Amino acid sequence: MGPGGQTPEADPALVQRARERVRAGMRATRKAIGSTAVAARSERIVTTLLSLGPVQQARAVGLFWPRVAQGEVDLRRLDGALRERGVAVYYPFMDAKGQGYTTGFRRVIGLEELQQRGRGFAEPSPTASVAARGDLDLLIVPALAATPEGHRLGYGSGFYDVTLPELRPPALALIVVFSFQLIGEMPILAHDVACDGVVSDRQVYDPRGVLAVGPMP
Repeated sequence: MGPGGQTPEADPALVQRARERVRAGMRATRKAIGSTAVAARSERIVTTLLSLGPVQQARAVGLFWPRVAQGEVDLRRLDGALRERGVAVYYPFMDAKGQGYTTGFRRVIGLEELQQRGRGFAEPSPTASVAARGDLDLLIVPALAATPEGHRLGYGSGFYDVTLPELRPPALALIVVFSFQLIGEMPILAHDVACDGVVSDRQVYDPRGVLAVGPMP
């Protein structure tokens, strides 16, 4: 049995169908819990993140702007708290290039720079500076589902599978999810990239011992 419970000989087509079923279920559940619950759960996640050593020590952090209509974890308070400490904040981008995209994180000085640019999420200005390896200390990563071991199921674009290896190490990558998005086993593919830890509204998972986790705040 491989990481996340996936056997090495699993049929990729079967794995992909299983992943789509998980995605559909998590999307529906996340929308169904309502904006009040999303806000309360997100607040607990942000409070926990701010208590973690890697967050407190970070000089530059990659975040994501919430897709509110989809019930995504809302990190806007974290953005403000980091800026108050003088932390540089970066956000994801996808620039069209031929038949594909160039991906990465760009620094955002003012939140008005974040705009919808055709990919379904708010992106920085195309003229903003791009993070290179070593520029970011920490990446906060969204997911539709995650395992305690740090495997995640995203939206299917492959953005983080492509981008995370370009920035970590030295950056750490932490998944943020609501507790109902944690699953015991994940149908994974060969290109999937495991993250360094998982923070939910109820629990912190530190499979690689990098978070110095204490009691939940």
